[in-house]
Amino acid sequence: MLEFILSLQQRYQLVANQPGNEIIAVQYQQRIDQLLLAEAFLRKGKLLSIEPGLPLQIAVIGPTQAGKSSLVNVLLNSQIAGVSPLAGYTVHPQGFCNWLTTQDCQSLQRYFGRFQQLLPAQLSRDRFDCYSLSENPIGSALLPPCVLWDSPDFDSIDAANYREGVLRTIALADVIILVVSKEKYADQSVWEAMAVLEALNQPTLICLNKLVEGSEAVLIRSLQEKWQQTRSDAVPEIMPLYYQKQLGLPVLPEHGQELLQRIAKTSTRKKQARLEQEYLQKYWPSWLEPVLAEHQALQHWHDLIEQSIEQALLSYQQNFLDHPHHYETFQYALAELLNLLEIPGLAGVLASTRKILTWPVRQMMKLGRKRLHLANSSHELALLKQIAEHLLIQLADQLLDETEQSRQNQWWQQLSSVLRNQKHRLLHEFDDAAKNYHVDFQQDVENAAHRLYQQLQKQPLALNSLRATRVTADAAAIALALNTGGVGLHDLIIAPAMFTVTSLLTESAIGSYMGKVERELKQQQLNTVKQTLFINCLRENLKQLPATVSSTMNFNISPEQLQAAEAQLKEKRHGLRLL
Repeated sequence: MLEFILSLQQRYQLVANQPGNEIIAVQYQQRIDQLLLAEAFLRKGKLLSIEPGLPLQIAVIGPTQAGKSSLVNVLLNSQIAGVSPLAGYTVHPQGFCNWLTTQDCQSLQRYFGRFQQLLPAQLSRDRFDCYSLSENPIGSALLPPCVLWDSPDFDSIDAANYREGVLRTIALADVIILVVSKEKYADQSVWEAMAVLEALNQPTLICLNKLVEGSEAVLIRSLQEKWQQTRSDAVPEIMPLYYQKQLGLPVLPEHGQELLQRIAKTSTRKKQARLEQEYLQKYWPSWLEPVLAEHQALQHWHDLIEQSIEQALLSYQQNFLDHPHHYETFQYALAELLNLLEIPGLAGVLASTRKILTWPVRQMMKLGRKRLHLANSSHELALLKQIAEHLLIQLADQLLDETEQSRQNQWWQQLSSVLRNQKHRLLHEFDDAAKNYHVDFQQDVENAAHRLYQQLQKQPLALNSLRATRVTADAAAIALALNTGGVGLHDLIIAPAMFTVTSLLTESAIGSYMGKVERELKQQQLNTVKQTLFINCLRENLKQLPATVSSTMNFNISPEQLQAAEAQLKEKRHGLRLL
């Protein structure tokens, strides 16, 4: 799951950072933050599974100039955290080990991943992919053994630069201390952040800072109302902090130490696996919205291809297979039948004559040239090429319509451009496949002629009538001209000999059998054209076009990848189904 969340997060950032996607970038930023938080929270779970004894982590978070670093110093009873009246002074996560050594916390590097651990003095505002970890030199009785994290603000102008560090710190925390001042507690940024954190179910303490005595009751009541409007869980403890002018530090109330110790004991680590899945499930539909939109667009593209192929096959059947003047294949089967007929008493003479006259023809047949001639002269191939061209034109028009009407207009626009660029290649490959099909299918045609001849042998009267036709000059010329390339397949339809052969067969005892052979040949031809040309060649090539669309503009997460991730989402870490 972690790998999928990382991939999804990277795709969001890549799409959002494309030139011209400024509006999309604003729309996607909240989801990117949620995914960054999800990644970090999953990393925490992975770390806890390896090191269940990880020291307690407490994160101090809040808006700019709320007094976070000042509170950190109070809680540590030290001046270890840097403070400044300037907004955005702290820009890196800074962890302070209380009653611990940095050696006790060395496994945190595994959690922070690409973030580099540095000494506080080494932190630079020129880079944000780092954090510091140092020891509190004296130890504070206000806190149990823990790492107290001072985090950057999440609402300043520059917060986008160090947002990831803030989210990593928040996700790591077992306890959250939210610091808000009387000026900042109602800011929208505060409550947007707290809404996102609800699914993490972290024990929270709110510190209302910079108070003047006597003003706390109204502010606390207003803060409680804000919480209830934003979140569904119980309002956490609110600790008022009064500003001490002499020291410039907040002052904890008398019950502050007891309150901190009590909240620290409410850590929810045992629920980590369940909380991870609850968080993922909460935001899963919105995260996958653009991915599913691409899947729907891809499925619609496949549907358009299927519809176009269905129409193309219907056109092929109407304008060729079922057309009384264009269908040539069975006529060729009858011409092949002429070559199989022999006349008793004249067979030797005809065989010798045929051997002399057709020797060059037989050599061409060995080389497959006869079939190539038939392919080159075929009306069927010319029609198939027209149908394929029309299919691509029709698809191009539909892509333009989708570009104008669909919410995924950018995806459709890119696909339209790809189809336009690939059209020549698609037609060339279709044309080559059609010629190969036509040459290969001649064997099926010849098989049909053999079936007719075998059936004729069972009907001597019909066989003798056809043999008489076979010996006529017209029929013999047709057979020879067909083999030598002097006549095309479409010419057979109007040849007198073919009228004679067709009439004799139709009126003979095998007339119904001839009709059966023709119907089966047509069906076989339709199936072969459908599978070989329109499915294996054209459909597969068209389905591959979206894969060539620019990967920087789309999420390109396959349905199979999504299904695998959703299967993990439905299972607990140890294989128990989440009810």
